[in-house]
Amino acid sequence: MKKSAEPELEVLRIHVVLLGMVLGLLFIAGSLWRIQVGGSEKYEGELDNQSIRCVRLPGIRGRVFDRNGVCLAENRPSYCIAIYLEQLRPLGSSRRTSMFEAVEELVQRLSKVMGLPPEMSSDAIKRHIKIRSPMPLLAWRDVGEGPAARLEESSENFPAVSLYLQPVRTYPLNDLAAHVIGYVTRSYPQDEEGRDYDYYLPDSSGRRGIERTLDDELRGHPGGKLVRVDAAGLTRELPGDDKIKRFDEPPILGSDIMLTLDARIQRLAEEIIGGEKSAVVVLDPRNGDVLALASQPSFNLNLFSGGISSSAWNALLRDPAHPLQNRAVSGRYPPGSIFKPVVAIAGLESDRGIRPSTAFQCPGYYQLGRTSRLKCWNWKYGGHGLLRMQKAIEQSCNTYFCSIGAKTGYPAIRQTAKQLGLGQRTGIELDAENSGNLPEAGDVKYKGEVANVSIGQGPLLVTPLQMAVLAATIANGGNVYRPRLVLATRPDLESGFEEHPPQLARRLKWSTETTKTVRNGMLDVIHAKRGTGKRAKVEGLRMAGKTGTAEYGRRGEGKKHTWMIAFAPFDNPRFAVAMIVEDGISGGRTIAPRIHELMSEIIGLTSDGV
Repeated sequence: MKKSAEPELEVLRIHVVLLGMVLGLLFIAGSLWRIQVGGSEKYEGELDNQSIRCVRLPGIRGRVFDRNGVCLAENRPSYCIAIYLEQLRPLGSSRRTSMFEAVEELVQRLSKVMGLPPEMSSDAIKRHIKIRSPMPLLAWRDVGEGPAARLEESSENFPAVSLYLQPVRTYPLNDLAAHVIGYVTRSYPQDEEGRDYDYYLPDSSGRRGIERTLDDELRGHPGGKLVRVDAAGLTRELPGDDKIKRFDEPPILGSDIMLTLDARIQRLAEEIIGGEKSAVVVLDPRNGDVLALASQPSFNLNLFSGGISSSAWNALLRDPAHPLQNRAVSGRYPPGSIFKPVVAIAGLESDRGIRPSTAFQCPGYYQLGRTSRLKCWNWKYGGHGLLRMQKAIEQSCNTYFCSIGAKTGYPAIRQTAKQLGLGQRTGIELDAENSGNLPEAGDVKYKGEVANVSIGQGPLLVTPLQMAVLAATIANGGNVYRPRLVLATRPDLESGFEEHPPQLARRLKWSTETTKTVRNGMLDVIHAKRGTGKRAKVEGLRMAGKTGTAEYGRRGEGKKHTWMIAFAPFDNPRFAVAMIVEDGISGGRTIAPRIHELMSEIIGLTSDGV
């Protein structure tokens, strides 16, 4: 009995083992079915999440035009080579030193294939790995079609490398209106709410001029690009029928901007002042439109296309002439005699009994005290003699305006200057505008201080733009317009341009007598035989103006800034100008001939109107 039971037990054991194996196989088969069939959608989604990367594409900047449709800033396509650092990590150690070695080795290989020298230094690569490793490393920018084609042919040999087109800002007219247009530099966007990008391609941000102040309108809206990463670290475009392709979003073009600038007048203004340290502003006194705003010396905006080199940037910064400074809006200068119309208006509008017929004797100086005298500009010739208001403006007599200033009082002069926009920003759509300096009433109280300010000297400081606004206000009879630089905006290519209306800041209710006296005095400055601005006269054009020569620096050094303001045509003004040249001879000699040239050309160009 005992022997026969043993075989039965063995058989039972075999059956149990076989049953366990069958059950195990059934469990494995069921698990495989559950994973491969029942849970396929779930795991396909996880696989996609692991192998698909979303790249943020920068928005495409809108274009900038002048008032006649001349393009001042646009974009051109540029091939760039990007290395995705995250995809290099499986190929080497996670330590940053090993990553650096992997990148350098890859850059050298790419260099040989494309036939281009490396653009990035070792320090730049290390800095990117340390600070911006989640972002692609742009190893080459703006490569030609030849190198791009050679890389595309060898793409299978280069893991984690992508060739893509990037819009690059370009400026067709190079340095024209450089300080107005400004430039862009690369910026590195942060995570955006509601969007989960794996990589961020560098964006462009405005850094100066209109590019900066209207950056939000110009920069457009970013898009997204999906790429699949395979086991070798290669980035590949998704097939067109891929379901997940629907998450791609092309970048959206930013708004186009039309400026009030006239490129023809802007070019004239820049050529006339040349490379000297100078500035000129041309306004339309009917609405405040900025027709030209020039500052010299200037710089080529295309130096910044695709990124300026450190050597070129340092050269601009170290230039003693400061070409990056926009002198037209940020330069602060004593106005000299072009401030005298302000004193004339203040006196005539005051209750101090000053009239156009009010006369003062000019012996060639203004007596400040027993022994102190302030010289008139023609003191060597014995002065101007007895003068009334209109003649005093024509001859720019220091003695007369010191006398008017003393009789009027500085508080009234300051109030008039403030109403005309001095001592405050004009509100033009540009960065770095300076407010100048209009001293408080309590800071100018002694006779010598009032006399100095009355002839545009002392602590009084203005910008060329402010003086152009002043000239425009006198031209139109008392309407102070905010300078308008942006004429219209086009939100998208499907829409038309939407005009930005002119802005009247304030209306100054001067008497007819005041307006007539000051305007006629400025007319005589140019048209009278002995007018200080007679060199500005244009045959057949009635034009009014005022010259100025402002001393600066230490007494006795003889340093001078030379000015002139003007408007034309006299009876129906369409142009108001302020021009300054640093370290000139005098307003009459240095500036008046240039005003002549500028106005002659402008009238010829715009005979049919602006």
